[in-house]
Amino acid sequence: MNTRASRLPAMTIAGETIEPGNSYKLNVPIGSLYTSTDMTMPVYIKRSRKPGPTLFISAAIHGDELNGVEIINRLINGSRLRNLRGTLICVPVVNPFGVVNQSRYLPDRRDLNRSFPGSPKGSLAGRMADTFLNEIVAHCDYGIDLHTGAIHRSNLPQIRANLDDEETRLMALEFGVPVVLNANLRDGSLRESANEMGVKILLYEAGEALRYDELCIRAGERGILRVMRLLNMLPPSRQKKFPIEPLVARNSGWVRATDSGFVRAFRQLGDKVEKGDVLASICDPFGDEVDRVVASKDGIVIGNQNLPLVHEGDAMFHIAYFKEPDDVVESIENMQDSLLPDDAEPIQAN
Repeated sequence: MNTRASRLPAMTIAGETIEPGNSYKLNVPIGSLYTSTDMTMPVYIKRSRKPGPTLFISAAIHGDELNGVEIINRLINGSRLRNLRGTLICVPVVNPFGVVNQSRYLPDRRDLNRSFPGSPKGSLAGRMADTFLNEIVAHCDYGIDLHTGAIHRSNLPQIRANLDDEETRLMALEFGVPVVLNANLRDGSLRESANEMGVKILLYEAGEALRYDELCIRAGERGILRVMRLLNMLPPSRQKKFPIEPLVARNSGWVRATDSGFVRAFRQLGDKVEKGDVLASICDPFGDEVDRVVASKDGIVIGNQNLPLVHEGDAMFHIAYFKEPDDVVESIENMQDSLLPDDAEPIQAN
């Protein structure tokens, strides 16, 4: 009998006993369709015989945000977890109802990430939130929640977290993407409920809904591995130092459309902008310019709308404000060069 393993308690998820030294694939019941087809939340658990933290990785809490599904696929099918310490819990599809419908929301039009902590007797969203918290988050010390931009919007790879907590801040900076944004906890969010349970959590935003983006996927997978090394869940990397210096933005804001019409965008993700720069032109159906969208402050474009149509007031460019914007631009270029060089091919599982 392995005495080290015997000192580690068993874990129970959805009625299944999870023992140290094993890997598991579970399907956690979360409801059914009108057709009586059972719906389940897929969960992958890998437990080491060596003690260490418990970390969850979640994706597709919004059903149209798919980059995180591929990030988790590559993580669990690669070779890096062979020397794992502690426990890794991966949930590639938190919201299967949304994925089936290619929708951010649940069938009742509720946003799952505004429905926490939920209730076992509440709405569908509330019941799913309650299940996820009690079956997954309650076992964990840390978490990384993977997101993309909303439909027709793209986000530069970025981490959002409560940077006033020192341990969370260290994790956010170690993730290794150019932009780290201090983000307040939102009512009803997974981050808020996890925080109340004492679980430190990062939110990774990158890419666009309903699309895979290779750069965002590679940055996400590498960032998770870096955080796991920081937490001593994996041995130190033998690779050369990652050439990215994350910079923290304490503030950001959306520049909105000043009129309705067709958009000609002059700036894209990662661009440095200065106060007064023209970000886009809004035209009527004849191509005549009706107004211009102008930056109100210096910063870096970390999110933008892709649809070339706007109504007055629509959010068009998400700008993060830094003391040294040029340093952020350099880090973005380094990320692109190191993760997606000109001769890059998709990463293959080892």
